[in-house]
Amino acid sequence: MTAKVPLKEIALNAERIARIGCEVHAVCPEFEADDFVASVMADLPRLELSARIARTSQGLHDHLPVTGPDALDILLRSLPPTPAAAGVTNDFGLHLYSPHSDYVSRYLRTAEHLEQSLAALARMTGYFSSELPVRHFLAEFPDETMKAVDTWSRDEDFRVRRLASEATRPLLPWAPRVALPADAGLPVLETLYDDPHLYVRTSVANHLGDIAATRPDLVLATLQRWKTSGRVTGERFAFLARNALSNRLKEGWSPAYALLGYAHDAPIALTPLVLERTELRDGDTLDFSAVLTATATAPVHVMIVIVTTGPSGRPREKVAFVRRATAEPGQELRLAKSYPLRSTARWKVAPGSYSLALQVNGRRFPAVAFTVLDT
Repeated sequence: MTAKVPLKEIALNAERIARIGCEVHAVCPEFEADDFVASVMADLPRLELSARIARTSQGLHDHLPVTGPDALDILLRSLPPTPAAAGVTNDFGLHLYSPHSDYVSRYLRTAEHLEQSLAALARMTGYFSSELPVRHFLAEFPDETMKAVDTWSRDEDFRVRRLASEATRPLLPWAPRVALPADAGLPVLETLYDDPHLYVRTSVANHLGDIAATRPDLVLATLQRWKTSGRVTGERFAFLARNALSNRLKEGWSPAYALLGYAHDAPIALTPLVLERTELRDGDTLDFSAVLTATATAPVHVMIVIVTTGPSGRPREKVAFVRRATAEPGQELRLAKSYPLRSTARWKVAPGSYSLALQVNGRRFPAVAFTVLDT
């Protein structure tokens, strides 16, 4: 089996550092590309990804013959004319260009250059998403940055519009927290929630999900208002609501299910849950089945709930989606799945006792036990 190459090795490596050097040298002949590459590569192999980005932007700072707006002008001119011309084939961009926006955050985060720096981040986000550097501007210049964010939310480039939502998320993963109210970005979301581009709508849903961690009622009211407005309907609205309320759905919060049209007290019944095997190991497949019946037509949203006891002695739960369907009276709806039972970064499958239950429209039905054996 081929060994997986770490992201850091793909994102910034010798070839990409050399390419940065060539692109900068092409617009600034005074830039000693060979010296830049040699200095950065002396440290790069031992560094993790975030440190590689910082070391590369430091190398740019050390070797550019100018600083301030003049240096920023060189970096912007060094970018290929469009993201497509740079080889960007996805919405997020190439890590190759992550040091450029990092440079802006580290060396041009000043009141004097604020307008130019924020404009540069909006330009750069098409080459590599700039939400992390924007966070530092939000922390230091919140009012001015939020004004820029508001402008970005109406930009013609969908990647800039997405930046407006993503950079202001309260719980943006792998990013520093910003001391703003959880709902500070809500006016931006009001502009973006019916955006034509899925990349933007996904960010809006994730942003709402962050707000829902502390203010679920506000998110519920916001989604209800959007639903009533008619600007977003059908599956587009359902996508927003499901993702925004994902954690609340997993918890069985009935108002979240009701918003999506799933009655908590739907007239349904389940046969006892059947497991194909009750002794498994990490990496095995958990195969289960049950049959759902209804006495009246009922939309159903089905999840599985795996419960065990963690090292601290507290219960640990993993909840995963199974199926959405409409149960009709007189018809059996078979619920079956082969679920991979394997450890992830957030969920360790340790030897011990477990239980599995089905959760339908937020209601948890009787669980069955199984055991995970030591490998």
